Amino acid sequence: MARIIVVGGTGYAGAHIVREAVSRGHDVVAIARSTPDTPIEGATHVQGSALDIAGLGDVFDGADAVVSAISPRGDMADKATGALQALAAKLTGTSTRLGVVGGAGGSLVAPGGPRLFDLDFPEEYKHEAQVGIDELALLQASDARLDWFFVHPAEVFGPWAEGERTGSYRDGGDVLVRAEDGTSTISGADFAVAIVDEIETPKHGRERFTVGY
Repeated sequence: MARIIVVGGTGYAGAHIVREAVSRGHDVVAIARSTPDTPIEGATHVQGSALDIAGLGDVFDGADAVVSAISPRGDMADKATGALQALAAKLTGTSTRLGVVGGAGGSLVAPGGPRLFDLDFPEEYKHEAQVGIDELALLQASDARLDWFFVHPAEVFGPWAEGERTGSYRDGGDVLVRAEDGTSTISGADFAVAIVDEIETPKHGRERFTVGY
């Protein structure tokens, strides 16, 4: 059993990760700025923010993994990178792994590039994608004593395309995962499967990977 902290644990990706980790018997703490209307049974819910690490006390002590699932939207649009920077500083030099939920925009569309972001990327999602790209750069430039992994979901990922849990996915390395018909999708539940798999059986030390069907 691992002790897993999910920051942003009530959002779309975060809640799926919390549920998946709880279902596997892990000790899971979900951190969010507000208390959820429907708490996830089996998880401990803590109200707080990564922007105030000191205010979270000793919640990170003894954690095997901390997953940042902070969505760069709303009032966090310009604060998500700062929150990740604070988490990275807190965990540098510890044995705790830092996992980060990214976006599809920074994925390569073919080995060697370009990125999805560099093609005909929708204007309305560019800011959010840029945050993910900046966060990956932050991690890649981080102190070698920080053990991290960064996960790009497929191109179609979110509550508008919920999907089901199949328990399967493909790891595309740096490259966006597409099916034979050209679609790039992953359900919230199977994205969480990939995250918890990486925590249980680490394969990506200080590197990113993509997941999709």
